[in-house]
This record gives sequence, structure tokens and C-alpha cells, in this order.
Amino acid sequence: MAARKRGPAAQQETKASEPTRNPPATNSKSVAEDPPIAPPKVLPILTIALSVLIPYCVAIFWYYDIEYELKRPILINAVLSLFGFFLTQRMIPVAAKYVSRRNLFGYDINKKGTPQGTVKVPESLGIVVGIVFLVLGILFQYFNFTADSNWLVEYNAALACICFMILLGFVDDVLDVPWRVKLLLPSVAALPLLMAYAGHTTIIIPKPLIQYFGESIDLGWIYKLYMGLLAVFCTNSINIHAGINGLEVGQTVVIACAILLHNIIQIGSSGDPEYKQAHAFSIYLVQPLIATSLALFSYNWYPSSVFVGDTFTYFAGMTMAVIGILGHFSETLLIFFTPQVLNFLASLPQLAGIVYCPRHRLPRFDPQSGLLTGTKDGTLVNIFLRLFGRRSEKSLCILLLGFQVICCLFCFFLRWILTGWYK
Repeated sequence: MAARKRGPAAQQETKASEPTRNPPATNSKSVAEDPPIAPPKVLPILTIALSVLIPYCVAIFWYYDIEYELKRPILINAVLSLFGFFLTQRMIPVAAKYVSRRNLFGYDINKKGTPQGTVKVPESLGIVVGIVFLVLGILFQYFNFTADSNWLVEYNAALACICFMILLGFVDDVLDVPWRVKLLLPSVAALPLLMAYAGHTTIIIPKPLIQYFGESIDLGWIYKLYMGLLAVFCTNSINIHAGINGLEVGQTVVIACAILLHNIIQIGSSGDPEYKQAHAFSIYLVQPLIATSLALFSYNWYPSSVFVGDTFTYFAGMTMAVIGILGHFSETLLIFFTPQVLNFLASLPQLAGIVYCPRHRLPRFDPQSGLLTGTKDGTLVNIFLRLFGRRSEKSLCILLLGFQVICCLFCFFLRWILTGWYK
């Protein structure tokens, strides 16, 4: 994750990897002699991949009868995504050397007082994920979209938003943008999508309220305003739900996997061609997001070999916002984001300046025991430590990601029990 000084204490966002200001480079020889980063961690990747790949394959090949016209581009996109996974894994160690030479590194505060706390960890490696994702997205157009495709304009607008957000995230990593300015960055990056959006601006009224409001309401420009606010929330919510190794990438992978399964379920259970195409469109973006993020996760899992930077958190948040908007399931997306919503609500008093906000809203690390203790700061990381007691960083991350999984499963359960009654 990102590791740069963030400005005055009261305006600070929390990152576990945030160090003090990086010391100046000594000389090119000493930089060149820095040891290479640790190899990728295979076990967590295999665990996540198999837990999602098995039900995904069962659904797409056996359980649902999906038309060949939809299945073919989905599988082509999956093959490209697999290629992207291996490419990202190969590029991260190379990019880590270059960012280290430019003094883009940090020290892990949650390991301060131990030998690992003195290791220079390359940061802003989310730039690799973003670049590979964009290349895959552009190449996929050759296999699926024609020049007169109705979806091509929105697809390119989505890629433009994501590209813009990657650029602004990397600028933030380099220039240490104040957090209040960060709230505006997603709004700027979302402009290509808002200007190119040609879909409906109506919302379906829940069945219990139809007698009062009718079957649907056309919101017009208010719907586009909602789209912009959703992009702002998703981007910044990933960015502030941070603080420990693997959390930013881990939550992204969990939510993206839930989105993937949700799309397949909707395609398999619906008979509306336009509705199916909207969810297939979502799959075209979420599969490469999962693949490239898993590659980064293999280096960012505890103990982290690289930090992802604001580049990744902005990229991941904007990508999932775009997926939810163009896939027309923003309500479901917000339920998937339940931990991020809770973290934002808990953080609001400090972010608004009502309560004192320290530079680092991190738990306290005890170098003797290797355990983290929760502080009174309003973050989900600290709240979980206060509720469940002192834990190691790895154990805490597993607990938080487990909570993310439970929230995603609850969303599927909620949709199941409300189907036919709510909408």
C-alpha cells in the first residue's frame, strides 16, 4: 500500500505502510545493491482461486444454459485475464526495482522495532496492475466489439475513467495530495463515463411502494449525480479501509469475486437479452481485475514485499464503481461494500475534523509480542482489535477479509429472500 507523508496531522489518511519521509538516495551503486523482493506467495492465491473458480466453472458450464454468443467472449476474456495474471507477476519485481531507484519506498510501521521494520519496501506497485488491466481491456475489444457496437462507447468511456484514476492515483503517491483534494479526484476521473453514459436513468420502484409511486421513476440528471457520488465513495472507501498488509488488495479480490458470481447468476437466471448483456459487460471488466489483483496480492500478502499505493486503491475503487454502474446493480454493489460503509461511518467524525485525527490511525504494535492493539481511532481495523482482542497482523487481516466474505454472502442471501417480493 502507499507509503508517503500525507500532510498535517488533522488532514491525514491512515496507511499501515506510511513511513516517515523517505531519506535521500545515497548513490546509484547502493541502490543497485538493494536485495530483490521476496518471491510471490502461492498458497493464498491458490486458496482464493480454487474457492471461486470451482463454483464459477460449475455455473457457467453445467448449472446454467448460457448462450454461445455470451459464453464465447466471457471465456476469451478469461483466457486474456489468465495471461494478465502471469504478466503482472513477472512485471512487479521489475517495476519494484525502478520505483526503489526513484525513492518510492516505505517502511512498514506495523513492524517498527523489528528487523522487518527497517526494510525498504517498494511502493506504488498498483501502477503495474492498472497498466496490465488497461492493455487487456483494449485487446479484448478486438475479440468482442464491432465498430458499430452500442456498448463500445460506454466500454471505452469506462476504460478512460479507469485510466484517468490510475494517473491521479500515481500523482497522489508522488505528490502527497491532501485528503480533502482526494475527494474530488474520483469526480474528475468519472467525467468520461458520465458524459458518455447513454443508458436509462430510471429506477424500478420496490413492489410494496408501487401503489404510491408507480412502477418506475425517471431521475434524469439526479441519476448521473448518483453515479458520480458512487464513484467517489467506492474509490475513497477502499483507500481508507487500510492499515495492514494485504487488506486493500484482499478486500478488492473478495468483492470482485462476489461481483463475478453475481453476474453469472443473473445471466443464467434471466431471459432479458439486454439485461444479460449488461452483466456480461460487467464480467469483461471484473475478470481481468481479479486476475491482476491476485498477482499483486501474492506480493502484498503478509509479510508484504511491495506496497500497492493509492494508485491501486483508486484504480480498484473506480473499476468496481464503473462495473456496478454499467452492470446496473449499484444497490447490490453497495451491500458488497458493507465493511467499507461501516468503516466510512466510523471514520466520519475524524475525517470531518469533529474529533482529533492523528497522522496515522493505526493500531499499536508491540515488537516484543508481535501483536497489534486497537486504539480509539475510528477505523474498522481498530474496532475489530477492540472487539476481538490483540492479534497478529496476519490474523487480523484474515479476520477482516472473513468479515468481507460474510457480508458478500449475506448480500446473496438477501437477494434470494427478496426476489419476487421486493422487485
